[in-house]
Amino acid sequence: MSSKILLTLIGKPGCHLCDDAELAVQSVLDDFSAVSFEKASILENSELFEKYSEQIPVLLINGLVHNYWRIDPERLRSALVQA
Repeated sequence: MSSKILLTLIGKPGCHLCDDAELAVQSVLDDFSAVSFEKASILENSELFEKYSEQIPVLLINGLVHNYWRIDPERLRSALVQA
């Protein structure tokens, strides 16, 4: 596994799918000490809003879209093992 993996969850406050996605990501993060996690809001970034407003939540792994709308913890775990 690479020593530097960055997960970015793009969403917005009050989005129940975003909250569910964050819980899914957090459930996987405990197993991966080399993974950093950050959140970004489409309401605070016009570029993210234009790009992802119809797909939130969106999860990026090292800047590349992993998934959107619903995050499957097992699929995420597999992707992190391969990263």
